[in-house]
Amino acid sequence: MSVIVKVLELSGILDGIRGNELRREVSGIVADGADILLIDMKEVKFIDSSGLGALVSAMQITRNANTKLFICSISDQVRMLFELTKMDRIFQTFADQDEFNRQVLATQ
Repeated sequence: MSVIVKVLELSGILDGIRGNELRREVSGIVADGADILLIDMKEVKFIDSSGLGALVSAMQITRNANTKLFICSISDQVRMLFELTKMDRIFQTFADQDEFNRQVLATQ
């Protein structure tokens, strides 16, 4: 059985407006039957609190659908925010898509 993996690449600032888009995109991906969702944040420059909330919502949406959620390519600023808010304990993050592919997809 093949595993359906979707990659969502975010860019710019993850704020309330972009966060609402993110929720809709994640809901759509889950509705399409993805088994694994990777959010690539390589191009994200900044996250505010509502952006962080949107990521938590995305985690809840995927969890409810038995879809696995991973995040990769976070900047130092975002990593610091994750550590300060203990989000690093909630989200499994990878350095980049290659590391994700090696560690997650190779074991599927």
